Amino acid sequence: MDKTANILLCGVGGQGILLASEIISSALMNAGYDVKQSEVHGMAQRGGSVISHIRFGKKVYSPLIEPGSADIVVSFEMLEALRYLPYMNKKTRVIVNTQKILPAPVATGIDTYPQDILDRLRQRGLAVFPVDAFETAKSMGETRAVNMILVGALSAFLSLDEKVFLQVITGRIPEKIRKVNTEAFIKGRETVSALQKKKTKQLRSN
Repeated sequence: MDKTANILLCGVGGQGILLASEIISSALMNAGYDVKQSEVHGMAQRGGSVISHIRFGKKVYSPLIEPGSADIVVSFEMLEALRYLPYMNKKTRVIVNTQKILPAPVATGIDTYPQDILDRLRQRGLAVFPVDAFETAKSMGETRAVNMILVGALSAFLSLDEKVFLQVITGRIPEKIRKVNTEAFIKGRETVSALQKKKTKQLRSN
């Protein structure tokens, strides 16, 4: 792989974005890529906007993704996908957790939460892959596994064997919650793989 690929993770504090970023970066490094990962930007406290840059390829010189050059964006919260639109282009694939975490202006009634976020993204020609990661994690009895569902969703777009990710998860996640996080990863991967197949089928039928 000669081209450097860019993955942008965005969301809010408390969603486990840093851990997700570390696992993705470690899996890519274990697969033989040169990887640069930026620090998480934004307000890391619960509720503040958080962003993480991951760049990988044969040789990577900068850890920061230029605006308009993200290959994949993983938005851990719906509204954050709109916030980081400047990093996207017509070829960007966008994984969106459909969970809503109300920002302070919305929670206090000063502002309203947009109701057409997915439509806005699609109207820009973006390939959008909605994943209800929070409800899926809740059904598994571990709402903190949202980040592993989204890591699994992302992995469906990467040419890495899922075993590479599972090895990193096994080494990084505490044993008492390892099983549910592994299952969450697999569930997220299966969800997006199914969405990819559906989109391919729709394109062929058109």
